[in-house]
Amino acid sequence: MTTPDCHICGQEARLDALPPSERIVVDEHWRVAHAFDTALPGWLVLLPRRHVTAVHELTDAEAATLGTWQVRLSRALHEVTGCVKTYVAQFAEREGFSHVHFHVMPRRADLSQELRGPGMFALLGRPAPERVPAGLMDDIARSLHTRLTSSPEHPAAETEF
Repeated sequence: MTTPDCHICGQEARLDALPPSERIVVDEHWRVAHAFDTALPGWLVLLPRRHVTAVHELTDAEAATLGTWQVRLSRALHEVTGCVKTYVAQFAEREGFSHVHFHVMPRRADLSQELRGPGMFALLGRPAPERVPAGLMDDIARSLHTRLTSSPEHPAAETEF
C-alpha cells in the first residue's frame, strides 16, 4: 500500500521511470536510493516499499532483512567511496517524508569534526548548487548496484538499469 501525499510512495508508484540513483537496488520489501538533496556523494536512503510511518509497523519479513541491508549497504559504500565507516539513522519527521526511511551515510576520513556524528545532517537539505550532481549520483548508483548484485550469497535485485 502506498499513500498519494507521500514523496517516497510517489517515487515507488513510478519505479520503472526513476533514474538509477532512485533505484540502486530493489527487492520485495526495500528500495535503496541516493539522497537527492545532499552535498555528500554516496548518502543512501533505505526505504520500505509500502507506506510505513513507524519502525514498529514493519512486518516480520521487512524487519528480518533490515539489518542485512544496512550492513550490505555499509560494505558497498566502503568499497565504492572508500569511507572509513557509515552512519545509520532513522527519524521520518520532515513534512512529506513521514514514511520510515533509514539514512546510510558514508563518513570519509577527511570529514571535518563539525560534520561528524549528528553534524552530518548539515549536508542534507542543501541548496541546488551545493548538491551532488545527478550524473554523479547515477554513477555512484551504478557502482553500488554492480557491487550489491554481483555477490553470490545475495541474489540479484529486481530492478536493472
